[in-house]
Amino acid sequence: MDVQAAIEARRAVKSFDPEHRMTDAEVTRLLELTRLSPTAFNVQNWRFLRVDDPRLRSAIREAAWNQPQMTDASLLLVICADLQAWDRQPERYWSHAPEKLRTAMVSTLRRVYGEDAVMRRDEAMRSGGMAAMALMLAAREMGYDSCPLTGFDFDAVARLVDLPDSHVICMIVTVGKALSQPGPRGGQVPDREIFFRDRFGKPGGASS
Repeated sequence: MDVQAAIEARRAVKSFDPEHRMTDAEVTRLLELTRLSPTAFNVQNWRFLRVDDPRLRSAIREAAWNQPQMTDASLLLVICADLQAWDRQPERYWSHAPEKLRTAMVSTLRRVYGEDAVMRRDEAMRSGGMAAMALMLAAREMGYDSCPLTGFDFDAVARLVDLPDSHVICMIVTVGKALSQPGPRGGQVPDREIFFRDRFGKPGGASS
């Protein structure tokens, strides 16, 4: 399956086969591909928590208003981000770069993020979102279905997984074999409300 086909085929699946198990090799490959998603300044601030413990899965399901995919999906991944990644030996993010470039990047990184907590959180969510999309498209290419979730009690899940104080949860993504495919896509907003060119108010769709 090519990228365009994966994008078109990916849907948010709510009903997974609870008997299906992904192999360790499949999960490893999926995570390897996910970690290739981009992050600003290459800080790699995402953190991926795989939840296998059935009791913990059940507790997360309870914190997610009993959504069945939390226990039934083959893989449950809590996508988090470390808000202090920018300050954790940042030189290592550019260890293969020439020293002059490495020094410049680290200096800029500290200047951009050092005093801006809003920027750090915004970047965390951007990084988590891009990683989630990479994960879901890779899963679809591998023949699996997925569902991104924010419908849960973030504080409760944070307590359940012992989330470090410096981290935030971006979302949960479940992956597995669908028991049934979702129906037709919901109503699509007209292109004129979505695509613009140069400035808002000027249509920018493919047909404009």
